[in-house]
Amino acid sequence: MDVVGPADKTGVAPAGPAVCHHETAVLRWPGNALHVVWLVLVLVVTFSSADETSFRGVKVPDSKGRQTKAVLTFSDNHHAVEVQPARGATVSIPYASIDKCSYEYTRRHRISETSIAAAPVGVGAIVMLTKDRSHWLEIDYREQDLPKVCVVRMDKHDYLHILDAVKTHTGKDAEILGNADKRKK
Repeated sequence: MDVVGPADKTGVAPAGPAVCHHETAVLRWPGNALHVVWLVLVLVVTFSSADETSFRGVKVPDSKGRQTKAVLTFSDNHHAVEVQPARGATVSIPYASIDKCSYEYTRRHRISETSIAAAPVGVGAIVMLTKDRSHWLEIDYREQDLPKVCVVRMDKHDYLHILDAVKTHTGKDAEILGNADKRKK
């Protein structure tokens, strides 16, 4: 086998041994092998984080009845549903103490003191004509043999995922209440 070195400007290769002009070696993975490595990494990250499922777009009532942002977590490590409001104490509900879960979809007109006060301006009248749509999750559980209820308002983009997580983590289906069948699909 003849080895030919680089050609000069005339296109003729000079006589003598070939010279390697590679300054750096590049390690190239075959395309499929790189995809396999990427898939394995994604699966490892997915299954290692499968112990906890968290939802940030929820709200819970505070001590004064106002809704405050919270994080809803289904923790298989602690075997509990954890509700951590932005302000206030975290509520931890063990899976074993959950009696039932209920889902309800509500629609109501947005009439409040603010919208009534702004009605003469015109903005309040528009707000009063719109409807507030809410997805609610109610968790009935027992703490030291006392019945308790935890109510969570779910984000419209996450409520189906949350209901799936309830079934997956607690093993209980959420009971459908009220006019939930009238929600837009």
